[in-house]
Amino acid sequence: MTVSAVTILVLSLVAAVVVAIGVWAYSTANRLDRLHVRSDLSWQALDAALARRAVVVRSIAASIPVPEGRALARLADTAERADRDRREEAENALSAALARLETGRLRPQLVAELADAEARVLIARRFHNDAVRDTLALRTRRPVRWLHLGGTAPLPTYFEIAERAGAVATASPAVPGTAPSPSAAPASGTATAPAARTTPVPDRARTSARVVLLDEDGRVLLLRGHDPAVPERHFWFTIGGAVEPGEDLASAALRELAEETGLRVERDILCGPMWRRVAVFPFNGEVLHSEELFFAVRVPSFEPAADGFTDLERSMRLEHRWFGDDELQTLVQSGNPVYPHDLPELLDEARQVAMRRLEPEIRAIH
Repeated sequence: MTVSAVTILVLSLVAAVVVAIGVWAYSTANRLDRLHVRSDLSWQALDAALARRAVVVRSIAASIPVPEGRALARLADTAERADRDRREEAENALSAALARLETGRLRPQLVAELADAEARVLIARRFHNDAVRDTLALRTRRPVRWLHLGGTAPLPTYFEIAERAGAVATASPAVPGTAPSPSAAPASGTATAPAARTTPVPDRARTSARVVLLDEDGRVLLLRGHDPAVPERHFWFTIGGAVEPGEDLASAALRELAEETGLRVERDILCGPMWRRVAVFPFNGEVLHSEELFFAVRVPSFEPAADGFTDLERSMRLEHRWFGDDELQTLVQSGNPVYPHDLPELLDEARQVAMRRLEPEIRAIH
């Protein structure tokens, strides 16, 4: 018995369809596995952020009168030890207690620690819920359900808690009438500050565009500045500043580059963003919550200009300096604050991005 050409064609088409479905199912199952891993890791990060908030709250509880402090510490313990299905309720109870807390009587260091802890919870929760959303979007598709590609893994769940928007106590400014610089203030860690006053909680991030500016020898240009409210405190940081209303990240990066160095470059040599950094820190008597996106640019070596500095930036006594790898390592090892923290280890990646040898993918740094 002979097999006709039509039969062969039909069998070939059926085989091709089966192979295509198999390839799709395999790739989808792998993608689902990665999404589940991402949602699991994001929950671990959120759990760690909530635990850190509980630690800060216990420190606050120890510094206030016993009845109120004991109740606050009990809420923190309950939230930290609660099972997953009761965690939202316990964390919301803690958030409600914190909203009623009169932070004006707390030490500025504790206020800054609390603001930082709450900001980290906010960011971790949003990352977790984004991961859950992406996982559920794929997991609940009909073909995925029909073929049981999700296996027996439980469906991830969203985590919803209230985001506090009360008031915190921070340092009173040493320079009357000045506000925090939207461009020059670096994202440092938390630090102590003088006498307290009340100011809004930084529950919404100030988005900044920053530039890792490299020359042909691979050196990086940094700015050194002082906190106007704490003149003895200095730090080194990359070029960049806040994104203005109606401005995109790349435009903000180019504008800040021109203002802070005098260098104007074409948009097409700006590479990135490649890194994302979030920090809550005191600056010029305020607590700032900064979300920073970093670009890389490679240019011929030049002498930076200070003509574009604002009055506040001049009060910070800003100065430029180029650093090679060894010089930067020496600067860090000598105890000078440099932001981002791991800049010496990150520089090679920035060079690869700036030379277009590496396609940038936004990742979190410290």
